Amino acid sequence: MISARNVRKQFRTSSVRATSLKEQIIRRRAEQSEDFVAISDFSADIMPGSTVGLIGPNGSGKSTMLKILSGILRPTSGKVTVEGRIASLLELGAGFNGELTGRENVYLNASLLGLSRLETDAAMESIIEFSELAEFIDQPVKHYSSGMYVRLGFAVAIHVDPDVLLVDEVLAVGDEAFQRKCMEKIQEFQENGKTILFVSHSLSQVQELCTRAIVLNKGVIVDDSEPEGAIETLRRIMGTDEPPKPLTLVPDGGIEFGRIFVSTPHGDRPVAAIAPREDFDIVTEVRVDDHWASLIDRVEVMAVGPLDLPLFSATAYRNDLPADSGRWWMRFSFGARMPIRAVIRVSVQVFDRDGKTLAHTRSAQVHRIEDHLAPGLMLLDHQMTTGLDDAAPAGVTAVRTGVLR
Repeated sequence: MISARNVRKQFRTSSVRATSLKEQIIRRRAEQSEDFVAISDFSADIMPGSTVGLIGPNGSGKSTMLKILSGILRPTSGKVTVEGRIASLLELGAGFNGELTGRENVYLNASLLGLSRLETDAAMESIIEFSELAEFIDQPVKHYSSGMYVRLGFAVAIHVDPDVLLVDEVLAVGDEAFQRKCMEKIQEFQENGKTILFVSHSLSQVQELCTRAIVLNKGVIVDDSEPEGAIETLRRIMGTDEPPKPLTLVPDGGIEFGRIFVSTPHGDRPVAAIAPREDFDIVTEVRVDDHWASLIDRVEVMAVGPLDLPLFSATAYRNDLPADSGRWWMRFSFGARMPIRAVIRVSVQVFDRDGKTLAHTRSAQVHRIEDHLAPGLMLLDHQMTTGLDDAAPAGVTAVRTGVLR
């Protein structure tokens, strides 16, 4: 499992680089450096066995976040937890010494990834075979092409038997045949329940391999949803080059939204995921003053899926709401809900008596409704009839929960 909470990473930049220690001290006194925020308030949980694509425009912070998760960089603030053995393939030739041969670099790279000498000996022939570099394995890697670097680095990374695989855009280097070979290996990892997080500009790869995609723009998560919805968000960003629209609209300071989250029944903490047909609550808070308290007629919560698709909603009417101003809280409990799989955000709208929207917001956190055993968007009970050859069906032989895709 990978868990990141409120991760922030900033770098100190200066327009002029000092060439000596004396110059650095003098300039530090004379001018102020600027802080560049590469990652801002990144929070996400990546469950074991899932494959997640990290996508976004150039310079959005994808590679920086991958380096933080792999332990190469430390976050300025926030917390990162990664459970299990990690294998990372982040930069071309990372961990390689150009003066050493390919074989020697296998030992070096494998040791950095946690393999012992005996484990590397056992895996050496398989690594060489996968990389297709038997003819060059005893040559210094400084003479390798970029494609050969990737072949060797990827071969080592996948042979450490990782629980978590972090892959940057290195698979774009190399011929089509080797890229397909790597994709097949990643699919094998998926079948074995490995956790995979990779950065890619190939949206077709994201759609082919991922169950989820996170979109970064200027260091901020702007979408965390099914691959199709996330890709649509990225295309809008790339097409307009405009910052995301604000999620909250209020008329003035008289209406202020508080916490919005999905929890277990009667819970007071948000949960990242719930299972199909599991009871859950949606909790929201709205602070209103005397003026707006008298005008509000109803408050509606709605679960919004990919591409802003409304999934289900619930409403608190005037008679359900507090009579006085102050901090209103509402808990909507869902017991028997529709069978659905999705990544959702919670939208909250406040209406007056004429049905006009007075204020609205949408939760920044996403919640997953998922079943790890079956693909598809809907889980429906169904009856199944089976037979042998041309024999007439003898009736219903099994009743179980099935999947409609």
